[in-house]
Amino acid sequence: MEDKENNLTSGVKEIARLANVSRGTVDRVIHNRAGVALKTRDKIEAIIKELNYQPNVLASRLALASRGTLRLAVLLPGISEETEYWKAPLEGITKAEGEIRQYGVHLDIYFFDQNLQSVFAEQIQRIIEARPDGVLITPTFEKESIILLKYCKKKKIPCVLMNSDIPDQERLCYIGPELFDSGYLSAQLVHYCLKDNQKVLIVNIAKEIESNAAIYRKEEGFMAYFREKLTEELVVPLNTTDTDYPAVATRLHSILERESQIGIIYVTNSRVALVAEWLESIGRSDILLIGYDYLEKNIEYLKKEVINFLICEKPQEQGYRGVMSLFQHLIFSSTVKEDYLIPIDIVTSANYRYYRN
Repeated sequence: MEDKENNLTSGVKEIARLANVSRGTVDRVIHNRAGVALKTRDKIEAIIKELNYQPNVLASRLALASRGTLRLAVLLPGISEETEYWKAPLEGITKAEGEIRQYGVHLDIYFFDQNLQSVFAEQIQRIIEARPDGVLITPTFEKESIILLKYCKKKKIPCVLMNSDIPDQERLCYIGPELFDSGYLSAQLVHYCLKDNQKVLIVNIAKEIESNAAIYRKEEGFMAYFREKLTEELVVPLNTTDTDYPAVATRLHSILERESQIGIIYVTNSRVALVAEWLESIGRSDILLIGYDYLEKNIEYLKKEVINFLICEKPQEQGYRGVMSLFQHLIFSSTVKEDYLIPIDIVTSANYRYYRN
């Protein structure tokens, strides 16, 4: 740490030498404090400009050198076969960490099981107890996330939300798709493909559906489109908190026996491969299938055109930008846009090879 502090303060020493003033005087100019004559201030600012120093950046680096390591807390689902999606955001987070480590920034990553709300709550408490300098979370469970957001507001800790947002809550920024519009876009796509006398099945597959903000917002957008353009009577809902294949297949088989007019299935998350496996097993290539996320299993079914459309939202970029937003705000005092909305992409068997997650 001593070497880093020496390197960071060497710029101030050089400015002081050229201006023939003390380092304290330079420091006051950099921090825009009073007590420096206008002529001296102008001279120091001219030297800073000539040497291509950026006062705000320099001041931030000096502050960091004096305080030690800057710690950022990251909270996201653990990665498993069922939650492969979260591998991409973690890769983006890791990439960002590698780029900013030289500034003394350290990331503490907390994982949770997105099927267990209690584990999410426990990790929220651990983050609060750790008192980080900044927080990046995916707010899978809204109630517990709001507890953390209120703590961050009270302690003036910048908090970035990733992948899904919580309306009317104060945070540094949100990075991810507009989930309502994602559902709305999916409904528009369904409308283009829906034939006369057909219905669409909207499928939510998650152990915690009611408290899952992402699923709720997508479904809300999807239904809004049908209310505006068509009719809700064309939509058949299916919610299942059993996420294993046999349970999902049983529920799908039962509903198709009752609703023979279903021509399109829309799955609100990355578990669309479960539905694809079932459709392939019963030979129903006549049913169009739409789901989410550029995952290995999903791509295999997309190539075979069992899945017809995948809605993708660049999760790696979300993770990368989440960390970098905190870094820019804390180290360089940069203004961060309140919302950085990720494009909502439609991937098919014709263009999947060119997509970058």
